[in-house]
Amino acid sequence: MHQPLWITEQEVVELIDLGESIAALEAALREEARGAAASMPKTLLQFDGSANLHAIGGRLGGLVGTKTWAHTPGGTCPLLLLWGAEDGQLVAVIEAFALGNLRTAGISGVATRWLARTDARTLAIVGTGKQALSQVGAVLAVRPIEQVQVFSPRPESRAAFVAKVRETFGVAVRDCPSVEAACAGAEVVTLVTRAAAPFLSAAMLGRGAHLNAVGAIAPDREEFAQDVFARASLVVVDSLAAVQALSREFATRYAGGGWDEVRSLASLIAAGRGRGAADDLSVFKAMGMGLADLALGAQIVQRARERGAGRPLPQPTKAAPRLAVPRRAVV
Repeated sequence: MHQPLWITEQEVVELIDLGESIAALEAALREEARGAAASMPKTLLQFDGSANLHAIGGRLGGLVGTKTWAHTPGGTCPLLLLWGAEDGQLVAVIEAFALGNLRTAGISGVATRWLARTDARTLAIVGTGKQALSQVGAVLAVRPIEQVQVFSPRPESRAAFVAKVRETFGVAVRDCPSVEAACAGAEVVTLVTRAAAPFLSAAMLGRGAHLNAVGAIAPDREEFAQDVFARASLVVVDSLAAVQALSREFATRYAGGGWDEVRSLASLIAAGRGRGAADDLSVFKAMGMGLADLALGAQIVQRARERGAGRPLPQPTKAAPRLAVPRRAVV
């Protein structure tokens, strides 16, 4: 039996990149489609107004795992814990900032590969926060993007992000003054914001566009308007259970039923159903699912053992709890 490993952020970065993450995620989704992998329902506790406690998990191959983190105004510290599926013994503790970034971007890469036009040349990115750069990288990894069009509300954030995209990827980048300007002519549009009210309407999207909506992962957030659904011929999600429980956009749309038109990304891949010639708008909604973290975690642990990375930990052992309560002296 291997000793458990503690794997640091720097080791994660050295052991897996974005392209490898996209491949690992698609492979895990194929396993999910054939019933050999699964995610547990996402759990979310909102507290103190703007803070959230998250827990997600899943099973893949010989591993089960859960990732948990508290997103607070003061910061966050996500950890992925992996156990053996057969014996329940600890396999690894993985620091999961970079891992979370890679799986969030990677699932957009998988969806874009299956749903966007193969000749897509222009990407619009709305939002310039910590997830945005990897979202750009994921689309560039699967489509021949020649220009990226950027919008976020603060001009200084846009300018800094435009420079970062240009430096990182060497692609043409435009600083756009509005959501409409960013979406003009874009075959792929990615939303990665913390918006509390919808800002994207169907009229802003060109015919044949693909939309990745990845920012609104809690019931107090919303990025796109309801008329987007009216145009969508493909509505795809990472986790139907998470979307039903936590997406305000989808809860509003399907309050009266109709969930059968929503496809999971795993089922779409298994069926080999990508964009068809007659499809207008495709929508992919990502909430985050435990299987995605597990897919990357499994790869990271395997490579860590092969390369001698990670810090060995002692396997936790049982200890009997103290049950006797000291008795008070009787006066």
